[in-house]
Amino acid sequence: MKIVRTRSSADDITYGGVEPEGIRLYRGTPFVAWEPTEVVVPFEETQLLSPTIPTKVVAIGRNYAAHAAERDAVVPDEPIIFIKPSTSVIGPAATVRIPPHSRRVEHEAELAIVIGRVARNVPVEDAAGYVLGYTVGQDITARDLQHRDGQWTRGKGFDTFCPLGPAIETEFDPQEGQRIVCRVNDEVRQDGVVSDMVFGPAELIAFVTGVMTLLPGDVILTGTPEGIGPLQDGDLLETEVEGLGLLRNPVSE
Repeated sequence: MKIVRTRSSADDITYGGVEPEGIRLYRGTPFVAWEPTEVVVPFEETQLLSPTIPTKVVAIGRNYAAHAAERDAVVPDEPIIFIKPSTSVIGPAATVRIPPHSRRVEHEAELAIVIGRVARNVPVEDAAGYVLGYTVGQDITARDLQHRDGQWTRGKGFDTFCPLGPAIETEFDPQEGQRIVCRVNDEVRQDGVVSDMVFGPAELIAFVTGVMTLLPGDVILTGTPEGIGPLQDGDLLETEVEGLGLLRNPVSE
C-alpha cells in the first residue's frame, strides 16, 4: 500500500491511500488507528505533503562504501548517527532553500525508513515488525558549514533540508537491489543500489533504538551512495528509489 498525506482543495490535511483513480481518504492516522472513507479525491485536486511528521529524523553517515571513499573517509565499524530536526522536513514539490550562511549546499539521495510503532532496544531479528514502510528522502547538507563546525548539526539542520515523499510504501523490500537515483536538471548525479548499504535497515533500527526511543512516524535516513554534488539557485532536484516513486523539489535562494 502507498500511504500519502495530502492537503485538499478545502485545505484539509488528511492521510490517504493511493488507488488507480485517485487518493482514498482515511480517518485517523496509519500510526494509531485509521479506517478508509468512501471519498476518493482525484490526484489533480490534492497537494502531496511529507508523508510523515516525525518527532526526529535520525540520519546515518558513510553507510555506502563508495560514498565513504569519495569523502576520503573510512567505512565505520558501527553506524554513525546524527539528528536532523523535524523542522527540516518538507514534502514533494516544496522548495529547498539555500541559506545565505553557506556557499556549498549538496544533495544526498537516501532511502528512508518510517517507524510504525514505539521502538526501544529492538533486536535485529524483530526490526521489520517496527517498520510502517519506506519512502524517498534527501539529506541536504551545507558542506562548508559541516567542515567548518567539526560537527554536523548546523550543516544538516536548516529548514527545508530534509525532503521526504511522495508516499510510504508498506510492501517495499530493501534487499531486492532497487536503484536509488538523484538527478539535478535531468543530469544523473547519483546512481546506486540500496542493498549496497554497509548496515542494512534491520541493523540500523537495532542500533538506533539501543540509543534512543523511536516514536511512530520517526524516520531513519539510511545513508547516501556516491556522487554527491552541489545545488544552485534555480535547480530542479529529483530523487527516485525504484518501487517508491519520484520526489521532486525545486531549489532556490
